[in-house]
Amino acid sequence: QVQLVESGGGLVQPGGSLRLSCAASGFTSSKYSMSWYRQAPGKERVVVASITSAGSSTYIAEFVKGRFTISRDNAKNTVYLQMNSLKAEDTAVYYCNARVPGLEYWGQGTQVTVSS
Repeated sequence: QVQLVESGGGLVQPGGSLRLSCAASGFTSSKYSMSWYRQAPGKERVVVASITSAGSSTYIAEFVKGRFTISRDNAKNTVYLQMNSLKAEDTAVYYCNARVPGLEYWGQGTQVTVSS
């Protein structure tokens, strides 16, 4: 059974940090590029960061560049999103995505709320 399970979300104050994890199972995740998306209330889901299958290349969206980093540990079938200097506008549900041409999987999402 294919699963992507996100964890690490929660409530954090502005300026704080969180690390999200996405644990993959049921497929060979090391062959997939992995991404984090987010969706705020009333807004479209947008890509936040992506990493290639071997982890050799990453993409970080401009609106989080310098604050967020993406990494992966293929031995643990896990991808991470380190989020620093969090702002209220980072509040959203964060989703993990695994993709190869013609096939993709989604996690169920984890809520991140940035508020004082």
